[in-house]
Amino acid sequence: MVNALLFVACSLIWGSTWYAIEFQLGAVPQAWSVAYRFAGAGLILMGVCLARRVRLTWRPADHALFAAVGLFLFSANYLFVYLGTGYLTSGLVAVAFSALSVFNLVNGRLYLGQRISGATAAGAGAGLGGVVLLFWREVSTFSLADDTLVGLALILVAGYLASTGNTLLAAERTRRVPGLALNAWAMLYGGGAMALAALIWKGPPVIDTSPAYLLSYAYLVIAGSVLTFTMYLVLVQREGLARAGYVAVMTPLVALLISTLFEDYTWHATGFAGIALVLLGNLLIKRPTRRLRQTRNTGQSTGRENGAGGGGTTPAPLANPAAPKDRQAP
Repeated sequence: MVNALLFVACSLIWGSTWYAIEFQLGAVPQAWSVAYRFAGAGLILMGVCLARRVRLTWRPADHALFAAVGLFLFSANYLFVYLGTGYLTSGLVAVAFSALSVFNLVNGRLYLGQRISGATAAGAGAGLGGVVLLFWREVSTFSLADDTLVGLALILVAGYLASTGNTLLAAERTRRVPGLALNAWAMLYGGGAMALAALIWKGPPVIDTSPAYLLSYAYLVIAGSVLTFTMYLVLVQREGLARAGYVAVMTPLVALLISTLFEDYTWHATGFAGIALVLLGNLLIKRPTRRLRQTRNTGQSTGRENGAGGGGTTPAPLANPAAPKDRQAP
């Protein structure tokens, strides 16, 4: 029962954060909203690390890696997500961002020498086909004036930036750093980098004191970036990476349901086919490999399933040291 509750909570919260981002758009430039979010989340995680006596002092080379992870995963990536959300409903943003799984496969092959199995390749093809079907009405009537395709392009760029950050997480150095410490430092570096970029690009900080902005900010920081990450680590400990990873399969579906209820997203035949393909693709990509099944059966650990794994605002496969961590939630 506890495991089921953790799974449902992670899926619902991460699936709803895409909609919460909508309330961050407006008076505050997107760059500043991203900076506020991850600076706040990083500070809270620092406090959690201090309370749990997690090591926070690391060598300069480690900090360079933390900064690089923060730049790709908690800075540039989210800037493009926030920009793309200005053109698309939150549900479509979530589904388009799931192309991250495909980018992870490509980067894993290019930079880590990972083999891509037939089932995984089929999953990648299904996922990409599903995204095309979801946006088929816009693709079939392509126009340079169509803002929807601009939004799609921004989200795909965000996905590739996140995949680059995931590839960095596969480095040997990150596997000896506790997940809480790594994410705390990476979020602080990411938030700091985005604050500097926002200052240069948009000028001095802008504050929105409206209830909608402040409540969505608190939700994204506390629920979406800190609380759910902690719950997900517990879920990985109790259920193993393979089963916990299915949280990332459910989040786009939750996001689309919320978009249907609150953003008047209109379903169409190709849309139904598209979401079915996206879910099928994610299931095939996240299906446990023979090596992971053997590991679970023997009780051995192949990576960071023991609570020191790298997770953050999103689910990440912590058990395969050679694979990019797959972070899929906003």
